Amino acid sequence: MRIVLADDSVLIRAGIREILTSNAHEVIRECEDADELVATVDALAHAGTAPDIVITDVRMPPGNTDDGLRAAIDLRSRYRDLPMVVLSAYVTGPYVRELLNGPGADGAVGYLLKEKVGRVADFLRALETVSRGGVVIDPEVVRHVTRAHSPQGPLARLTAREREVLALMADGSSNAEIASKLFLSGAAVSKHVANVFAKLGMAPGEDNRRVKAILTWFEYN
Repeated sequence: MRIVLADDSVLIRAGIREILTSNAHEVIRECEDADELVATVDALAHAGTAPDIVITDVRMPPGNTDDGLRAAIDLRSRYRDLPMVVLSAYVTGPYVRELLNGPGADGAVGYLLKEKVGRVADFLRALETVSRGGVVIDPEVVRHVTRAHSPQGPLARLTAREREVLALMADGSSNAEIASKLFLSGAAVSKHVANVFAKLGMAPGEDNRRVKAILTWFEYN
C-alpha cells in the first residue's frame, strides 16, 4: 500500500514507517501537522496519485488538540473512498463517534490506540481491513464504550448475546473470529449477525450492512 503518515513526533513516525516498510508497504509522504496533512493529500489527489490509505494521529499541531482528527474528517468529506486510520492515546467514545458519524462515514476507517501499534500483526491486519473498506476499532475502546453506556435506541432490540456479537464486529472481528472468541459455531454466529441486521432494520442485500451496524453501535453507545 502507498501510505501518507502524519504525526508530529519524529520518533513515532520513524517507528511506524519501519513497521510499514518492513512489510512491503510504501510511505510516500510524512506530515508533521494537520494542515500539512490536508495539503499533502489534496496535492496527491489532484495529481492523480492519491494514497491507498492515510494514517494520522489525533493530537497534532497547529492547535495540539484534536487537529489530526479534524483533518481526517475533512479529508473523508471530500475523498469518500480514501481509507483512514486515526491513532489516539485516549480510550474515549466521543472521538470514535465523531469520526465514524462525520461526513463520508461509510466505512474504510479505523480508530486505534497508539500503544497497540507495537503489536505488529494486529496493526497490519487492521490496515488491511480498513483498506478493503472495513471498520476497525481498538478492542479496548469497544470495551470502554460497552462498560460506560447502556443500550439505547435500536440497540435495545438486541439480546445480550447479539450485543456481544455486535461489539466484536465493531472490534473488527470476522464471523470466524467471533465464533472462536465466544465459543460458538459458525452457524450460530451467522444467525446472530443476521438477527442484528434484521433488528436494526437492515434488509438482506442492503449495501454495507456490517459497517452500518457498527456505526449504529457507536452512535447509540
